[in-house]
Amino acid sequence: MRLGMLLAGLVVLTGCATSTPPGGRLFASNYQYSPLTPPAAPRPIPSGSESEEPSPADDPPASLSGSRDDVLAAARKLVGSKQVRVDGKTWPSDCTGFVEAVYGKAGVSFRGAAKAGDNGVTAFYRYAQAQGRVFTKGKPRPGDLVFFRETYDRNKDGRRNDGLTHVGLVDEVARDGTVVVIHRVSRGVVRYRMNLARPSVRKDPRTGVVLNDMLRVPKGKKMPVLTGQLFAAYGSVLPEPGADAVARR
Repeated sequence: MRLGMLLAGLVVLTGCATSTPPGGRLFASNYQYSPLTPPAAPRPIPSGSESEEPSPADDPPASLSGSRDDVLAAARKLVGSKQVRVDGKTWPSDCTGFVEAVYGKAGVSFRGAAKAGDNGVTAFYRYAQAQGRVFTKGKPRPGDLVFFRETYDRNKDGRRNDGLTHVGLVDEVARDGTVVVIHRVSRGVVRYRMNLARPSVRKDPRTGVVLNDMLRVPKGKKMPVLTGQLFAAYGSVLPEPGADAVARR
């Protein structure tokens, strides 16, 4: 019994991966799997507070002790590193460990947000719903969370039923709307690009500029799947720019 509870707790803290599904084939046009195994129970994305457009934020939680600048500085410093280490503390080397480490600079703790059966990414999403806002359209702010779905076959059944599987944060938004995301993938902490106006286009055919990086890499005859195709939502829980000084009074 105790072993079962311990293993359940560890599931919440696990991060994410970006790899090829071992149980089936993924097609880039609609990122549907061609399953080879019996289906597992689908893992839905929590609903209840999503909005299309970002809205003015309420006062940040009183526990926040830092700012967006603190979070962004920590994230940018880790780019190029395989190990997630902030202020002398080493965190799990996965996407949730990276986000939790840098958000700790603002006093954010995602602990306690999970429900039974959640993975770490879903727990972060629930925290954003409860403590801030979740939105799918409009311009995010640097430091906001970015959630992705189906970046790997978590339950290994070859089907698109894994829900939220990856998280990063917004570094900047380019003039053309391309969002630069900092996140931890298998090769370390990196920057990827995502353009939701053209989610299925990897490079601008006129300029050659990358609009969407490969979030699910090709292997064999399997097609790559891009960041814009796997985007789920943004999440905002940090003080808004210009509000940090007010929050610290």
